[in-house]
Amino acid sequence: MSERTVVHVDMDAFFASVEVLDDPSLRGKPVLVGGGSDRGVVAAASYEARRFGVRSAMAMVKARALCPTAVVVSPRHGRYAEVSEAVFAIFERYTPLVEGLSLDEAFLDVTQSRARFGDGETIARAIKAAIASELGLTASAGVAPCKFVAKIASDVRKPDGLCVVPATEVRAFLAPMPVERMWGVGEKTAERAHAFGYHRLADLAVAEPESLRAVFGSHGPTMGALARGEDVRPVVPDREARSIGAEDTYEVDLVGETEVKRALLAQCMRVAARLVDAQLEAKVVHLKLRFADFTVTTRQTTLHEPTYDTDTLHRAVCALYDAHAPRGARYRLTGVSVSQLGKEGGHRSLFPDEAEQKRKAVEQARAALRARFGEAAVTRASLLDATTKRMRDGGRERS
Repeated sequence: MSERTVVHVDMDAFFASVEVLDDPSLRGKPVLVGGGSDRGVVAAASYEARRFGVRSAMAMVKARALCPTAVVVSPRHGRYAEVSEAVFAIFERYTPLVEGLSLDEAFLDVTQSRARFGDGETIARAIKAAIASELGLTASAGVAPCKFVAKIASDVRKPDGLCVVPATEVRAFLAPMPVERMWGVGEKTAERAHAFGYHRLADLAVAEPESLRAVFGSHGPTMGALARGEDVRPVVPDREARSIGAEDTYEVDLVGETEVKRALLAQCMRVAARLVDAQLEAKVVHLKLRFADFTVTTRQTTLHEPTYDTDTLHRAVCALYDAHAPRGARYRLTGVSVSQLGKEGGHRSLFPDEAEQKRKAVEQARAALRARFGEAAVTRASLLDATTKRMRDGGRERS
Protein backbone atom coordinates (compact mmCIF):
# COMPACT_ATOMS: atom_id res chain seq x y z
CA MET A 1 0.00 0.00 0.00
CA SER A 2 1.35 3.43 -0.96
CA GLU A 3 2.45 5.66 1.90
CA ARG A 4 -0.02 8.44 2.52
CA THR A 5 0.74 12.08 1.83
CA VAL A 6 -1.36 14.57 3.77
CA VAL A 7 -1.13 18.34 3.34
CA HIS A 8 -2.49 20.74 5.93
CA VAL A 9 -3.01 24.27 4.59
CA ASP A 10 -3.67 27.15 6.98
CA MET A 11 -4.27 30.68 5.73
CA ASP A 12 -2.09 33.30 7.44
CA ALA A 13 -4.04 35.65 9.75
CA PHE A 14 -6.97 35.09 7.42
CA PHE A 15 -9.52 37.70 8.50
CA ALA A 16 -6.88 40.39 8.93
CA SER A 17 -5.20 39.48 5.64
CA VAL A 18 -8.48 39.83 3.75
CA GLU A 19 -9.00 43.26 5.28
CA VAL A 20 -5.51 44.34 4.16
CA LEU A 21 -6.16 42.87 0.72
CA ASP A 22 -9.30 44.97 0.34
CA ASP A 23 -7.76 48.10 1.86
CA PRO A 24 -4.07 48.37 0.88
CA SER A 25 -3.66 51.41 3.12
CA LEU A 26 -3.62 48.92 6.02
CA ARG A 27 -0.55 47.12 4.69
CA GLY A 28 2.31 47.07 7.17
CA LYS A 29 0.10 48.31 10.01
CA PRO A 30 -1.03 46.32 13.07
CA VAL A 31 -4.60 45.32 12.24
CA LEU A 32 -7.15 43.87 14.66
CA VAL A 33 -10.42 42.41 13.41
CA GLY A 34 -13.20 42.55 15.98
CA GLY A 35 -15.48 44.89 17.86
CA GLY A 36 -13.91 48.20 18.75
CA SER A 37 -15.48 48.60 22.18
CA ASP A 38 -13.82 47.72 25.47
CA ARG A 39 -16.01 44.64 25.73
CA GLY A 40 -15.00 43.44 22.29
CA VAL A 41 -12.94 40.37 21.45
CA VAL A 42 -10.15 40.08 18.90
CA ALA A 43 -11.32 37.85 16.06
CA ALA A 44 -7.98 38.03 14.22
CA ALA A 45 -4.72 39.91 14.47
CA SER A 46 -2.23 40.68 11.72
CA TYR A 47 1.34 39.56 12.25
CA GLU A 48 2.33 43.19 12.83
CA ALA A 49 -0.09 43.21 15.79
CA ARG A 50 1.04 39.81 17.04
CA ARG A 51 4.54 41.17 17.59
CA PHE A 52 3.03 43.17 20.47
CA GLY A 53 1.64 40.01 22.08
CA VAL A 54 -1.88 40.34 20.69
CA ARG A 55 -3.69 37.10 19.81
CA SER A 56 -7.12 35.90 18.71
CA ALA A 57 -9.81 35.67 21.43
CA MET A 58 -8.04 38.31 23.56
CA ALA A 59 -10.21 41.05 25.06
CA MET A 60 -10.03 44.09 22.80
CA VAL A 61 -9.26 46.41 25.71
CA LYS A 62 -6.16 44.33 26.51
CA ALA A 63 -5.15 44.13 22.86
CA ARG A 64 -5.34 47.89 22.43
CA ALA A 65 -3.32 48.39 25.60
CA LEU A 66 -0.60 46.11 24.21
CA CYS A 67 -0.74 47.71 20.77
CA PRO A 68 -2.08 51.30 21.00
CA THR A 69 -1.39 51.99 17.30
CA ALA A 70 -3.53 49.09 16.10
CA VAL A 71 -6.21 49.72 13.48
CA VAL A 72 -9.46 48.02 14.52
CA VAL A 73 -11.69 46.77 11.70
CA SER A 74 -15.17 45.29 12.09
CA PRO A 75 -15.52 41.71 10.80
CA ARG A 76 -17.12 41.06 7.40
CA HIS A 77 -18.01 37.39 7.55
CA GLY A 78 -19.71 37.33 4.18
CA ARG A 79 -16.50 38.51 2.55
CA TYR A 80 -14.42 35.93 4.42
CA ALA A 81 -16.79 33.17 3.31
CA GLU A 82 -16.49 34.36 -0.28
CA VAL A 83 -12.69 34.25 -0.19
CA SER A 84 -12.79 30.90 1.60
CA GLU A 85 -14.79 29.40 -1.25
CA ALA A 86 -12.11 30.56 -3.69
CA VAL A 87 -9.38 29.03 -1.51
CA PHE A 88 -11.19 25.69 -1.29
CA ALA A 89 -11.74 25.73 -5.05
CA ILE A 90 -7.95 25.83 -5.42
CA PHE A 91 -7.58 22.88 -3.03
CA GLU A 92 -10.05 20.85 -5.06
CA ARG A 93 -7.99 21.26 -8.24
CA TYR A 94 -5.44 18.91 -6.73
CA THR A 95 -7.58 16.35 -4.90
CA PRO A 96 -11.23 15.63 -4.13
CA LEU A 97 -10.17 14.55 -0.63
CA VAL A 98 -10.45 17.91 1.11
CA GLU A 99 -11.51 18.08 4.75
CA GLY A 100 -12.30 21.61 5.81
CA LEU A 101 -11.69 22.43 9.46
CA SER A 102 -12.82 26.06 9.20
CA LEU A 103 -13.03 28.85 6.66
CA ASP A 104 -9.26 29.15 6.57
CA GLU A 105 -7.74 25.68 6.96
CA ALA A 106 -8.10 22.17 5.58
CA PHE A 107 -6.52 18.76 5.28
CA LEU A 108 -5.85 17.40 1.80
CA ASP A 109 -5.02 13.77 1.06
CA VAL A 110 -2.88 14.02 -2.09
CA THR A 111 -1.67 10.40 -2.12
CA GLN A 112 -3.39 9.58 -5.39
CA SER A 113 -2.59 13.00 -6.85
CA ARG A 114 1.18 12.53 -6.82
CA ALA A 115 1.30 10.73 -10.17
CA ARG A 116 -0.32 13.75 -11.84
CA PHE A 117 0.99 16.73 -9.89
CA GLY A 118 4.22 15.57 -8.25
CA ASP A 119 5.13 14.82 -4.64
CA GLY A 120 3.53 16.42 -1.60
CA GLU A 121 6.00 19.29 -1.45
CA THR A 122 5.43 20.11 -5.12
CA ILE A 123 1.65 20.10 -4.64
CA ALA A 124 1.85 22.26 -1.50
CA ARG A 125 4.06 24.79 -3.29
CA ALA A 126 1.65 24.89 -6.22
CA ILE A 127 -1.32 25.50 -3.91
CA LYS A 128 0.52 28.28 -2.06
CA ALA A 129 1.52 29.88 -5.37
CA ALA A 130 -2.05 29.76 -6.69
CA ILE A 131 -3.41 31.34 -3.51
CA ALA A 132 -0.81 34.11 -3.75
CA SER A 133 -1.18 34.84 -7.47
CA GLU A 134 -4.96 34.47 -7.77
CA LEU A 135 -6.14 35.77 -4.40
CA GLY A 136 -3.29 37.97 -3.19
CA LEU A 137 -3.03 36.08 0.12
CA THR A 138 -0.48 33.84 1.78
CA ALA A 139 -0.89 30.42 3.33
CA SER A 140 1.32 28.08 5.30
CA ALA A 141 1.44 24.36 4.62
CA GLY A 142 2.64 21.20 6.31
CA VAL A 143 3.28 17.95 4.42
CA ALA A 144 3.49 14.65 6.30
CA PRO A 145 2.29 11.03 6.28
CA CYS A 146 -0.61 11.79 8.65
CA LYS A 147 -2.96 14.54 9.77
CA PHE A 148 -1.48 15.19 13.21
CA VAL A 149 2.04 15.77 11.94
CA ALA A 150 0.87 17.80 8.92
CA LYS A 151 -1.08 20.19 11.13
CA ILE A 152 1.86 20.81 13.45
CA ALA A 153 4.18 21.21 10.45
CA SER A 154 2.00 23.93 8.91
CA ASP A 155 2.42 26.04 12.02
CA VAL A 156 6.16 25.90 12.62
CA ARG A 157 7.23 28.28 9.83
CA LYS A 158 4.35 30.77 9.70
CA PRO A 159 3.69 33.05 7.93
CA ASP A 160 3.98 31.92 4.30
CA GLY A 161 5.78 28.79 5.43
CA LEU A 162 6.22 25.27 4.13
CA CYS A 163 7.45 22.37 6.25
CA VAL A 164 7.82 18.83 4.89
CA VAL A 165 8.18 15.92 7.33
CA PRO A 166 9.14 12.63 5.65
CA ALA A 167 7.97 9.40 7.27
CA THR A 168 11.52 8.58 8.38
CA GLU A 169 11.76 11.85 10.31
CA VAL A 170 8.37 11.93 12.04
CA ARG A 171 9.55 10.78 15.48
CA ALA A 172 12.52 13.16 15.45
CA PHE A 173 10.30 16.05 14.33
CA LEU A 174 7.73 15.48 17.08
CA ALA A 175 10.04 14.58 19.96
CA PRO A 176 11.17 18.10 21.03
CA MET A 177 7.73 19.66 20.67
CA PRO A 178 6.19 20.91 23.95
CA VAL A 179 3.28 18.88 25.25
CA GLU A 180 1.04 21.89 24.53
CA ARG A 181 1.28 20.97 20.83
CA MET A 182 -0.87 17.91 21.48
CA TRP A 183 -4.49 18.27 20.41
CA GLY A 184 -6.77 18.74 23.37
CA VAL A 185 -4.04 19.92 25.74
CA GLY A 186 -5.00 23.33 27.03
CA GLU A 187 -3.51 25.34 29.86
CA LYS A 188 -4.95 23.26 32.71
CA THR A 189 -4.23 19.93 31.05
CA ALA A 190 -0.69 21.07 30.35
CA GLU A 191 -0.20 21.94 34.01
CA ARG A 192 -1.34 18.44 34.95
CA ALA A 193 0.98 16.91 32.34
CA HIS A 194 3.97 18.85 33.66
CA ALA A 195 3.13 17.81 37.21
CA PHE A 196 3.46 14.16 36.14
CA GLY A 197 6.69 14.76 34.26
CA TYR A 198 5.34 15.01 30.73
CA HIS A 199 6.93 18.07 29.17
CA ARG A 200 7.65 17.08 25.55
CA LEU A 201 5.88 14.90 23.02
CA ALA A 202 8.87 12.56 23.41
CA ASP A 203 7.74 11.97 27.00
CA LEU A 204 4.25 10.97 25.84
CA ALA A 205 5.66 8.80 23.06
CA VAL A 206 7.48 6.45 25.44
CA ALA A 207 4.95 6.42 28.28
CA GLU A 208 2.91 3.33 29.08
CA PRO A 209 -0.70 3.55 27.89
CA GLU A 210 -2.06 2.91 31.39
CA SER A 211 0.10 5.71 32.81
CA LEU A 212 -1.25 8.11 30.22
CA ARG A 213 -4.80 6.94 30.91
CA ALA A 214 -4.31 7.64 34.61
CA VAL A 215 -3.20 11.20 33.86
CA PHE A 216 -5.31 12.17 30.84
CA GLY A 217 -8.26 9.82 30.99
CA SER A 218 -9.50 7.67 28.13
CA HIS A 219 -7.69 9.80 25.53
CA GLY A 220 -4.30 9.16 27.12
CA PRO A 221 -3.24 6.15 25.00
CA THR A 222 -4.31 7.98 21.83
CA MET A 223 -2.14 10.93 22.84
CA GLY A 224 0.82 8.57 23.18
CA ALA A 225 0.21 7.15 19.71
CA LEU A 226 -0.06 10.61 18.17
CA ALA A 227 3.16 11.65 19.86
CA ARG A 228 4.83 8.77 17.99
CA GLY A 229 3.28 9.94 14.72
CA GLU A 230 0.79 7.07 14.63
CA ASP A 231 -2.36 8.60 13.17
CA VAL A 232 -4.48 6.50 10.84
CA ARG A 233 -7.43 8.89 10.67
CA PRO A 234 -8.49 9.42 7.06
CA VAL A 235 -9.01 12.78 5.41
CA VAL A 236 -12.79 12.93 5.13
CA PRO A 237 -13.96 14.95 2.09
CA ASP A 238 -17.08 16.25 3.78
CA ARG A 239 -17.72 19.93 3.19
CA GLU A 240 -20.92 19.47 5.20
CA ALA A 241 -18.76 19.38 8.32
CA ARG A 242 -18.04 23.08 7.92
CA SER A 243 -20.23 25.61 9.63
CA ILE A 244 -21.50 29.14 9.16
CA GLY A 245 -22.24 31.32 12.14
CA ALA A 246 -22.78 34.77 13.60
CA GLU A 247 -21.97 35.95 17.13
CA ASP A 248 -22.38 39.25 18.94
CA THR A 249 -21.01 40.54 22.22
CA TYR A 250 -23.07 43.29 23.85
CA GLU A 251 -22.10 46.60 25.42
CA VAL A 252 -24.87 46.05 27.95
CA ASP A 253 -25.92 42.52 28.89
CA LEU A 254 -29.15 41.36 27.30
CA VAL A 255 -31.95 40.64 29.74
CA GLY A 256 -35.34 39.14 28.93
CA GLU A 257 -36.82 36.95 26.25
CA THR A 258 -37.75 39.79 23.90
CA GLU A 259 -34.24 41.24 23.74
CA VAL A 260 -32.58 37.86 23.33
CA LYS A 261 -34.91 36.66 20.59
CA ARG A 262 -34.55 39.95 18.72
CA ALA A 263 -30.77 39.51 18.82
CA LEU A 264 -31.10 35.93 17.63
CA LEU A 265 -33.28 37.10 14.73
CA ALA A 266 -30.59 39.51 13.56
CA GLN A 267 -28.03 36.71 13.73
CA CYS A 268 -30.29 34.30 11.86
CA MET A 269 -30.66 36.90 9.10
CA ARG A 270 -26.88 37.11 8.76
CA VAL A 271 -26.49 33.33 8.71
CA ALA A 272 -29.29 32.99 6.15
CA ALA A 273 -27.66 35.63 3.95
CA ARG A 274 -24.37 33.74 3.97
CA LEU A 275 -26.14 30.47 3.15
CA VAL A 276 -27.90 32.08 0.20
CA ASP A 277 -24.67 33.69 -1.03
CA ALA A 278 -22.90 30.32 -0.90
CA GLN A 279 -25.92 28.46 -2.37
CA LEU A 280 -26.01 26.18 0.66
CA GLU A 281 -28.65 24.75 2.97
CA ALA A 282 -28.18 23.67 6.59
CA LYS A 283 -29.61 20.73 8.48
CA VAL A 284 -28.35 21.44 12.02
CA VAL A 285 -28.82 24.69 13.96
CA HIS A 286 -26.69 25.64 16.99
CA LEU A 287 -27.36 28.18 19.75
CA LYS A 288 -24.55 29.66 21.85
CA LEU A 289 -25.10 31.76 24.97
CA ARG A 290 -22.46 33.37 27.17
CA PHE A 291 -23.75 34.56 30.52
CA ALA A 292 -22.67 37.65 32.46
CA ASP A 293 -20.34 35.46 34.56
CA PHE A 294 -18.61 34.28 31.32
CA THR A 295 -19.93 30.72 31.50
CA VAL A 296 -21.07 29.38 28.13
CA THR A 297 -23.80 27.00 27.08
CA THR A 298 -24.38 25.55 23.61
CA ARG A 299 -27.30 23.57 22.27
CA GLN A 300 -28.22 22.22 18.85
CA THR A 301 -31.18 20.80 16.98
CA THR A 302 -31.60 18.95 13.70
CA LEU A 303 -34.16 20.30 11.25
CA HIS A 304 -36.67 18.09 9.49
CA GLU A 305 -35.49 19.47 6.13
CA PRO A 306 -32.37 21.52 5.33
CA THR A 307 -33.02 25.22 4.84
CA TYR A 308 -31.51 28.64 4.33
CA ASP A 309 -34.41 30.84 5.38
CA THR A 310 -34.33 33.19 8.36
CA ASP A 311 -37.67 32.25 9.90
CA THR A 312 -36.94 28.53 10.04
CA LEU A 313 -33.55 29.16 11.63
CA HIS A 314 -35.06 31.64 14.09
CA ARG A 315 -37.82 29.25 15.16
CA ALA A 316 -35.22 26.57 15.78
CA VAL A 317 -32.91 28.70 17.94
CA CYS A 318 -35.84 30.20 19.84
CA ALA A 319 -37.05 26.69 20.65
CA LEU A 320 -33.58 25.87 21.96
CA TYR A 321 -33.59 29.08 24.00
CA ASP A 322 -37.04 28.36 25.44
CA ALA A 323 -36.03 24.82 26.39
CA HIS A 324 -32.59 25.43 27.84
CA ALA A 325 -32.02 29.07 28.84
CA PRO A 326 -32.65 30.02 32.49
CA ARG A 327 -35.19 32.79 32.91
CA GLY A 328 -33.90 36.10 34.23
CA ALA A 329 -30.32 35.43 33.11
CA ARG A 330 -28.11 38.16 31.74
CA TYR A 331 -26.36 37.47 28.45
CA ARG A 332 -23.01 38.90 27.41
CA LEU A 333 -22.99 37.09 24.05
CA THR A 334 -25.39 35.23 21.79
CA GLY A 335 -24.56 33.24 18.71
CA VAL A 336 -26.25 31.23 15.98
CA SER A 337 -24.46 28.80 13.70
CA VAL A 338 -25.44 26.05 11.29
CA SER A 339 -23.72 22.87 10.16
CA GLN A 340 -24.29 19.83 7.98
CA LEU A 341 -24.23 22.07 4.95
CA GLY A 342 -25.17 20.91 1.49
CA LYS A 343 -25.80 22.49 -1.86
CA GLU A 344 -29.14 24.25 -2.12
CA GLY A 345 -31.75 21.96 -3.65
CA GLY A 346 -29.75 18.85 -2.84
CA HIS A 347 -32.30 17.54 -0.33
CA ARG A 348 -35.78 17.70 -1.75
CA SER A 349 -38.81 16.29 -0.01
CA LEU A 350 -41.45 14.47 -2.04
CA PHE A 351 -44.01 16.91 -0.64
CA PRO A 352 -42.26 20.30 -0.33
CA ASP A 353 -43.50 22.82 2.23
CA GLU A 354 -45.07 25.64 0.20
CA ALA A 355 -44.70 28.13 3.05
CA GLU A 356 -41.01 27.39 3.35
CA GLN A 357 -40.59 27.71 -0.41
CA LYS A 358 -42.09 31.20 -0.17
CA ARG A 359 -39.72 32.08 2.66
CA LYS A 360 -36.79 30.89 0.57
CA ALA A 361 -38.00 33.08 -2.29
CA VAL A 362 -37.95 36.03 0.11
CA GLU A 363 -34.34 35.21 1.02
CA GLN A 364 -33.43 35.12 -2.67
CA ALA A 365 -35.08 38.50 -3.22
CA ARG A 366 -33.26 39.92 -0.21
CA ALA A 367 -29.98 38.59 -1.59
CA ALA A 368 -30.62 40.39 -4.88
CA LEU A 369 -31.30 43.66 -3.04
CA ARG A 370 -28.16 43.25 -0.92
CA ALA A 371 -26.09 42.66 -4.04
CA ARG A 372 -27.41 45.87 -5.56
CA PHE A 373 -27.75 48.21 -2.59
CA GLY A 374 -25.54 46.78 0.16
CA GLU A 375 -25.82 44.68 3.31
CA ALA A 376 -28.23 46.99 5.14
CA ALA A 377 -30.67 47.33 2.24
CA VAL A 378 -33.33 45.08 3.79
CA THR A 379 -34.04 44.28 7.42
CA ARG A 380 -36.94 43.22 9.62
CA ALA A 381 -39.22 45.83 11.14
CA SER A 382 -38.74 44.22 14.55
CA LEU A 383 -35.02 44.97 14.32
CA LEU A 384 -35.51 48.71 13.80
CA ASP A 385 -35.00 49.27 17.49
CA ALA A 386 -32.45 51.17 19.53
CA THR A 387 -31.30 48.01 21.26
CA THR A 388 -29.69 46.79 18.07
CA LYS A 389 -27.32 49.74 18.22
CA ARG A 390 -25.73 48.11 21.27
CA MET A 391 -24.53 45.22 19.17
CA ARG A 392 -21.15 44.84 17.60
CA ASP A 393 -19.93 41.83 15.71
CA GLY A 394 -17.62 39.72 17.85
CA GLY A 395 -17.38 36.68 15.56
CA ARG A 396 -14.14 34.74 16.09
CA GLU A 397 -11.94 33.28 13.47
CA ARG A 398 -12.44 29.46 13.49
CA SER A 399 -9.58 27.25 13.54
